Amino acid sequence: MAVIKLEGGFALITGAASGIGKETAFTFAESGAAGILLADIDESNALVAAEDSKKLAVDPAYRAIAIHVDVTNADSVNSMVAYAVKEFGRIDYCVNSAGVSIAIPFPTDIRRLTLQCKIDISTYFIPFSNSSVEDYDKVMRVNAKGTFLVTQAALKQMSVQEPRDVTTTRNRTRSLGRGTIVNVASVLSFGAIPQKVAYIASKHAVLGITKVAALEGGPLGIRVNCVCPAWVRTAMFVEECTRAPHTADIIKAMISQGRPAEPEEVSESIGFLCSAAGSYITGVGFIIDAGLTLTAHLG
Repeated sequence: MAVIKLEGGFALITGAASGIGKETAFTFAESGAAGILLADIDESNALVAAEDSKKLAVDPAYRAIAIHVDVTNADSVNSMVAYAVKEFGRIDYCVNSAGVSIAIPFPTDIRRLTLQCKIDISTYFIPFSNSSVEDYDKVMRVNAKGTFLVTQAALKQMSVQEPRDVTTTRNRTRSLGRGTIVNVASVLSFGAIPQKVAYIASKHAVLGITKVAALEGGPLGIRVNCVCPAWVRTAMFVEECTRAPHTADIIKAMISQGRPAEPEEVSESIGFLCSAAGSYITGVGFIIDAGLTLTAHLG
């Protein structure tokens, strides 16, 4: 793991039962966090992740607590934040990783893939006009509304906390402000591809929510950013590969390193943004894509 220092800080992580959220909990534990509230709609797996994080923690007083949350429900989100404050006294880092996609095959530019991958993926496409309203609503509720509710609740709590200082290299003191929020968006927050209208609309919303929150949080000493990864090797990615077996060929053709990101490559970027090393960064959509957007037509 890269060197990230989060000593003494308390974190709230949603979507912490799996994927990027779980890996972020592990990264934070390894980086010296004093406590983490791992929140997920799947409380049982959040509990497993909490126990696993304890094995990685470097703070001898480290605490990891699992809790159920429905990020689409304001009361549930507010109760989660209140519980974190009750247990830890404050929230220094809030990471919103809860998110969903819809189980449809992954599309991209047919002509480019036909030439580069020599595969026919035209049967994977579903026109915008046939997209399900129910699917759209589900994705927007979790990805967009959920991000709004968690960011709003975290901002309210952080705004009443005292600023926190840390000692950086060469014994310098640096202010971390009242707190830091990192949302998980997508490289598709900056563009679009066919067939994923709900997912793309929701991730554009995450970027917009992040930027507005950063503008309002800045004067309060609160930084708000989002990470924007391309493919990440999570359970959701594995399921996508099962539905669309040519996904690996697509990645080899479009990603310079020929592979998806590992979850820790995203979680360590989140840790950087939360740490003193990222103390002058706010309102950013931090792209993690091995150069995909340098050549791909995303907007």
